[in-house]
Amino acid sequence: MEQVPHRPAPLPLAGLVVVAIEQAVAAPFCTARLADAGARVIKVERPEGDFARGYDDVANGQSSYFVWLNRGKESFAIDLASPEGRAETEALIAGADVLVQNLKPGALERLGLGREKLRAAHPRLIICSISGYGDEGPLADRKAYDLLVQAESGLASLTGGPEAPARVGFSVVDIATGASAHAAILEALISRAATGQGADIRVSMFDVTAEWLTVPLLQHEGGKPPRRMGLAHPSIAPYGVFDTRDGSQILISVQSDREWVAFARHVLERPEFAQDPRFATNIARCENRTQTDAAVADAFAALDAALAAQRVEAAGVAFAFINDMAGLSAHPHLRRICVETPAGPVRLPAPGPIFVDAPRSYGPVPAIGAHTPEEEKAR
Repeated sequence: MEQVPHRPAPLPLAGLVVVAIEQAVAAPFCTARLADAGARVIKVERPEGDFARGYDDVANGQSSYFVWLNRGKESFAIDLASPEGRAETEALIAGADVLVQNLKPGALERLGLGREKLRAAHPRLIICSISGYGDEGPLADRKAYDLLVQAESGLASLTGGPEAPARVGFSVVDIATGASAHAAILEALISRAATGQGADIRVSMFDVTAEWLTVPLLQHEGGKPPRRMGLAHPSIAPYGVFDTRDGSQILISVQSDREWVAFARHVLERPEFAQDPRFATNIARCENRTQTDAAVADAFAALDAALAAQRVEAAGVAFAFINDMAGLSAHPHLRRICVETPAGPVRLPAPGPIFVDAPRSYGPVPAIGAHTPEEEKAR
């Protein structure tokens, strides 16, 4: 019997057209995920390019940010300040399923591309607008970038050690906002499949960050404001970094009283601590954190890293070694993808989701205006 050759399944967003009037990180993060899933993403850049192209030069002389977040897209270099540029952009939007934009609030309207106008002309169009503080409220007109929102939202007050607040070490606000926008667009696409109607989605960096800060906010409003504790946990003990005899640092996380019983037996070799009223419950251990951490520190100081890790694992307790970027670069668990760029291939960490039955490939990173129609380039 003749076998039918296997044909890979089409990507889930194949045939979908996305126009992305975007720059920096949040919106490009969102649209990169749409491109990975098969959408045609048309990136509308200024003639000089997305300013994120100039953030650094570490990826074969190109910006690490841009290479990471713009694979698989087409670059149209369009001057939105010109009538021709606005007409070209409006024509692109007319053929799109999704418009993603992170211009300053009101900018689309000033360009004659207001969302109400676009929705009336294209009822199936899904518009996702990403901003710092949304379209309404006292800060709606304020410029916003990742670190500024980390500060304004209070996130920075929770980060760092007791002596001072600190920035989260990567663009967490931008990435959280882009991921939230991506999820919202997928919801809108599912809804459109049932109703035929598009959507007007507004996502602000401040709103996303505030929602992610729900637990520390409720702790504050409940009379127990969180404190900066470095790599310790404000609500769980022992949960922190401890030094081994040979100079390694291990971060442990005892998540339950049941785990504490095993930890006291296998690691501390003090099984009586499981019943000691100072340590028997997580609440007690947090109230007696100094004594709890001292007992753990003494035990780790007597062990080499390998033996400490073996004992912690035997207790069924989670742990990690403290790595830096050199450690991540050489980490045996790190998965990578390779993307083509104008300056040659660049290896990146692989996206988190693994589609077992439909392995993904990733498109190249475009040069500025690489896909702009010739007649537009000639103007």
